[in-house]
Amino acid sequence: MTTARRPRFSERLGLAEFDDDALYEGVPRHLVGPLQRWVGTHFSDYDEVAELLCLRLRFALLPGESPKFKLTSTDGMDLLDVVDAILSHEDDDVGGDFEDELARILGEAGSAYRVSSNGRFLELRMDETVRDAVDLAQASATAAMAGSASEHLREAWQNVYGRSPNPSVAYSQAIKAVEAAAHAVLEPNNAKSTLGTMIRNLRDAPQNFRVAIDGPSGGDPGPVFGMLQMLWQGQTSRHGGQTPTRPETQEAAEMAVHLAAALVQWFTAGAVTRRT
Repeated sequence: MTTARRPRFSERLGLAEFDDDALYEGVPRHLVGPLQRWVGTHFSDYDEVAELLCLRLRFALLPGESPKFKLTSTDGMDLLDVVDAILSHEDDDVGGDFEDELARILGEAGSAYRVSSNGRFLELRMDETVRDAVDLAQASATAAMAGSASEHLREAWQNVYGRSPNPSVAYSQAIKAVEAAAHAVLEPNNAKSTLGTMIRNLRDAPQNFRVAIDGPSGGDPGPVFGMLQMLWQGQTSRHGGQTPTRPETQEAAEMAVHLAAALVQWFTAGAVTRRT
């Protein structure tokens, strides 16, 4: 676990400006060497996997140049691309047991990036409570055997907070996660249901459903309907048409993923149910 940085001696004496511990984007100078050494521990001088990663990353090799040297001599965002490619490689022997060491390096260096919880990619660092909420939703979906909800939520998270964000894909995966989680509650007998048909079903017969918070509304699912409708209507790029579509922004995708995490958790944990 990374602890709070102890102020340097010169800072405590007031001889140097205090570092406020803001996270470093990119690869600051103090992180280059440790990351390059971490990359180098994975390959021999003429490793076939190293050459494969060079091809995937579009790194041109000079005649006689070692693929390992190419990967370990990069810096800046190219170096982060190399690290991410190693983590995501399907051969577990490449990632091996090195993820903990990488997590330690990134944490101690104050990097704005960290290793994902499944150890397969780099992601932006954020408040632990946000990450925990998504992890809880995935675990709930898995335990409830809610189709592919957990997988879609994981893909949504990776595409919104990974090294190469894709807001449109993240938003689409967020919708799919909710569709998978809500299907058994909202439209169990419709094999062709979409989030749109589920919303209509909830709108037309709200009396058939209830939420765990009774309150004055007596378990009225109206707020859940509003959240589902916001998520569904917020994406215009899923279909073509005469009216222009707008690409999903990073901010919209982040909100969609967080919204989806809450909805997946509610539907798979029994917080939203069908009245009997």
